[in-house]
Amino acid sequence: MGILLWIIFGAIVGWVASLIMGTNEGLLLNIVLGIIGAVIGGWVMSFLGQTGITGFNLYSMMVAVLGAVILIAIVESLRC
Repeated sequence: MGILLWIIFGAIVGWVASLIMGTNEGLLLNIVLGIIGAVIGGWVMSFLGQTGITGFNLYSMMVAVLGAVILIAIVESLRC
């Protein structure tokens, strides 16, 4: 994926993950959260023997949201 698609993908994934976790993040943080979440989600899925991020599709979106939710949970647990 090109850099522009990664930014759009990251923004959508970060926004969905912040809705699931009930946090209020800004656009820039959602983009970063989505991109890092995609990396974490891909790592978790490959650890489980599945494929990670495969492109701009629904499966990759779910994997990235899983990673972003994990990232938000870790950050929230460290804040308290």
